[in-house]
Amino acid sequence: MSLDDLRDRSESLAVRIAAVRSAAELIDMDDEMANALGTIVRDRTEPEELRAEAAIALGPVLEECDIDGFDDDGIREPPISEEAFHAIQAALRQTHDDAGDAKLVRRRALEAAVRATADWTADAIRAAYAGGDPEWKLTAVFAMQYVPGFDAQILASLEDPDARIRAHAVDAAGAHEIAAAWPHVQKLLVPPANDRDLLLSAIEAAPLVAPPGEADSILAELSESDDEDIAAAAEDAMTFLDDDL
Repeated sequence: MSLDDLRDRSESLAVRIAAVRSAAELIDMDDEMANALGTIVRDRTEPEELRAEAAIALGPVLEECDIDGFDDDGIREPPISEEAFHAIQAALRQTHDDAGDAKLVRRRALEAAVRATADWTADAIRAAYAGGDPEWKLTAVFAMQYVPGFDAQILASLEDPDARIRAHAVDAAGAHEIAAAWPHVQKLLVPPANDRDLLLSAIEAAPLVAPPGEADSILAELSESDDEDIAAAAEDAMTFLDDDL
């Protein structure tokens, strides 16, 4: 996949989306690619699905640069320049704040923007959570795993009827190591069988929220699952517990 595939409007939507998803890999990201994606995000003449994918593709590089910074003494050179980093942030905020733009694109812009520290995202998350729209609420709970200060909303979302929201709430509880979430997470780890995505999220969160010793036997049992993904996730969680100890 290449920039030519990304920019060529004569290509099929499937080919261009594949190019966007390839660009999300940090090994393919540089200023030119980041600027091309940002241009697509802002361009309302582009297909909505492509714009949404382009926004999400910018999340990983924002997160890496936010963590590693742009100091000359860094271990490795950032994939994009500081100028490109701030241009991406500005494009995502502009898109999110435009109430007349497509909801899906605006949601994806927020979901990408929270991957790096910004002074506006906490207020945007609160508004999305409280607005009464279930799709915006889904975005808000996803975003809470990256932005601190939402423990109460995360705990409340663990009981949401929407399994997707519950899964994001479990991810967020693990990300912020919210011990009060353990009773909810524990219920997701034991029979009867739960939604598979919820179970995988619960396995990942368990070593981060469980009191010492309480998750060990449950994870050991899950590591023997016939489902390879579940078994592997449980083994990783057990390794995390051992490393933590």
